[in-house]
Amino acid sequence: MELKTVTAKGKTVEEAINNALEELGTTSDKVTTRILELPDSGIMSVFGNKFVKVEVTVNDDSLVKAGDFVRSLMEKMGIEADVDATYDEDNKLNVSISTDDTGILIGRRGQTLDAIQYLTSLAVNKDRDEYLRVTVDVGDYREKRKSALQDLADRIALNVERSKRSYELEPMSSYERRIIHSALQNYEHITTHSEGEEPYRHIVIEYKR
Repeated sequence: MELKTVTAKGKTVEEAINNALEELGTTSDKVTTRILELPDSGIMSVFGNKFVKVEVTVNDDSLVKAGDFVRSLMEKMGIEADVDATYDEDNKLNVSISTDDTGILIGRRGQTLDAIQYLTSLAVNKDRDEYLRVTVDVGDYREKRKSALQDLADRIALNVERSKRSYELEPMSSYERRIIHSALQNYEHITTHSEGEEPYRHIVIEYKR
């Protein structure tokens, strides 16, 4: 996601930063500042550059909130971890956790990780006008799980095509159900739908004539 950045000049660093803050309409605690140029010194100061040039970027509150929230949660859980919050090409906020305690954070069928993701999403989207989709991952679990679910969906779909008998999958989160639905949407003789109430909602794969 593109952040708001301006460059500004001043006779001093403070003046240059203040000029940038005025243009951005924000305060110093909400920006990151980089000094681009300093006034020339010595004999060059007579003929050379006499101004300070700075680049000031507004910090992204959502990235800060997500990173700080997950770090605080890791600390409360007694887990040592590195946390990195970034945007992907679809402007979805991704929080990546690197730790030796991956099993604890993932939990049974990813339930602990899903809970962390849900809480992080609540923290990030509080007071936001537009909903921001948040994904929390540890040790590339979600990509590995996605691949495993797609393989599972393909195997069951082939069995359903051969037997022409429906098959009920185990209860899954809405995220995992979307993966199954998407994986099978191009099968000519297969249709899928969800049944049941959370947390027992599951997918039914059926033969379509």
